[in-house]
Amino acid sequence: MSTPTTTSQHWHWDNAVAGSAAGFATVAVMHPLDVVRTRFQVNDGRVSHLPSYRNTAHAVFTIARSEGLRGLYAGFLPGVLGSTISWGLYFFFYDKAKQRYALNREEKLSPGLHLVSAAEAGGLVCLCTNPVWLVKTRLQLQTPLHQTRPYSGLYDAVRTIMREEGFSALYRGIVPGLFLQVSHGAIQFTAYEELRNVLVDLKNKRSKIHHQNPDKLLNSVDYAVLGATSKVAAILLTYPFQVIRARLQQRPSGGVQRYTDSWHVLRETARFEGVRGFYKGITANLLKNAPASSITFIVYENVLKLLKLTRKNE
Repeated sequence: MSTPTTTSQHWHWDNAVAGSAAGFATVAVMHPLDVVRTRFQVNDGRVSHLPSYRNTAHAVFTIARSEGLRGLYAGFLPGVLGSTISWGLYFFFYDKAKQRYALNREEKLSPGLHLVSAAEAGGLVCLCTNPVWLVKTRLQLQTPLHQTRPYSGLYDAVRTIMREEGFSALYRGIVPGLFLQVSHGAIQFTAYEELRNVLVDLKNKRSKIHHQNPDKLLNSVDYAVLGATSKVAAILLTYPFQVIRARLQQRPSGGVQRYTDSWHVLRETARFEGVRGFYKGITANLLKNAPASSITFIVYENVLKLLKLTRKNE
């Protein structure tokens, strides 16, 4: 028979495994749109090494035609690695925070505590994964127009960055990254939890049998809708942080960084592009992330159910 401590440990690891599986599935399906989004984000119209695209569809077809499948899946390995680690750690930290705040509480956690739990998890994940996202961004921005020797892959990119720019370069964009992770995750997970509670209450009222376990009430379609809705809300409110981070993480041209810090990006983008500059690539981002978040939460909730079932049968 399992002790409470063992059960609790299993629960934390179940969340991490389910989150990692969800992260991998999401990236594998949606990566080409991620490449398009990144290229739109950094193209301020004043650089020559980035191709211009009319819209998302034109970008996908142009990259496929000129760079092939390799172009559409540029940065795929760090993308998979980053997303799998991020989601695994996020769900792990998020669940641990929720359990800590729920200690000695009989009622459900308030929206405020869901927000704090998600923010805490987001900050920790950002500190762990920023180098991976920086490498992914740089690999995605490598085009035939680039004059600098391209990175051959993840390992070569890390080694070259360390040699040419030093260890601190791996943490470029950490400030907007922290704002992004903390606020985006907090908004998304709070919205998800609150909408989930509303849906569970609604289905409980319609059902003749009162279910204590929400797993018996919600299905994959419910998780898909909840995931997409919460993701769209988070994207619309936090997207400018993504643009600022992507622009900071670009590879230096001739050894010179295009932007020195977040304030420099903010000032230059507002001056030359206006508000629209902070929302470049948002169409590709929404097309990628709304269904991607649905996939993530479907996989996460179903893997979690499977792990719980396996644990129960042991």
